[in-house]
Amino acid sequence: MPQAGALRWPADAIQALLDLPFMELMYRAQAVHRQHWPQGEIELATLLSVKTGGCPENCGYCPQSSEFDTGVKAGKLLSVEEVTCAAKAARDAGATRFCMGAAWRAPKDRDIEKMNELIAAVKDLGLQTCATLGMLQPHQAVALRSAGLDYYNHNLDTAPEYYQDVVSTRQYQDRLDTLAAVREAGISVCCGGIIGMGEAPVHRAGLIAQLANMQPYPESVPINSLVRVPGTPLADSDPADPLDFVRVIAVARITMPKARVRLSAGRQQLGEAVQALCFMAGANSIFYGDKLLVTGNPDVENDARLLRKLGLQGLRATA
Repeated sequence: MPQAGALRWPADAIQALLDLPFMELMYRAQAVHRQHWPQGEIELATLLSVKTGGCPENCGYCPQSSEFDTGVKAGKLLSVEEVTCAAKAARDAGATRFCMGAAWRAPKDRDIEKMNELIAAVKDLGLQTCATLGMLQPHQAVALRSAGLDYYNHNLDTAPEYYQDVVSTRQYQDRLDTLAAVREAGISVCCGGIIGMGEAPVHRAGLIAQLANMQPYPESVPINSLVRVPGTPLADSDPADPLDFVRVIAVARITMPKARVRLSAGRQQLGEAVQALCFMAGANSIFYGDKLLVTGNPDVENDARLLRKLGLQGLRATA
């Protein structure tokens, strides 16, 4: 349990959870999950890349960086009609949240104006809206909220002390500043990280500590398994042990009991059995559909089939 003091969850307490025998950790995580999510429904979210490629950042995992030769070509921002069509398809397939990603380091004000049109169009369909656009200024966050944005995704990726091993074109504090602006604007926070980038166990504990000690902690916590894309610096990273990935899901659930913990990038490579363990450990949200930005994701039918096998229900829209 968390110790008394300034932090709800000191890193050493989180490390102690990660080090528990696997079955004990799963038991604790499942107990917390059942207490806070008794209905057991899985949120289905769809992510569309509305502006792909050409990003000037050098994130070692990302095929959209202009620094790396990954075959991803820079494209223009999609039109309102294109995004509306994709959002309708996502809604009809059962998604309740529609996330829009744009490969910018930091959008310009004119970019925000265009994004606001997309947000309004998706909101009109009765979907929750989420965007991931890079670093924001406070006034931009306010503008996005005014347009109807419900969630803003801005991942911390890893622990502060490992961050510069992953990206050098920005600082960890830049991420925290954007998250503060988002929270101040009244937008819910979607923030998580990536497992399998060569980090040590202590860095996984450090990532969860950063997330769990936010005031408040994020409403959505996406946990990604690194997709090793040829041409990126991390393409040759050793994959994380699948059970270690499940451990991170379990500890995220214990330390952030009311958050939606989402299986995100890399879910396809995990396979059905590991995904089932992740749901047991407390994951209750998935990215759903045939594309996750520019990385392949299980198609809708495979996702629906897995949920049926496990007796799990998709979250129903409330709008």
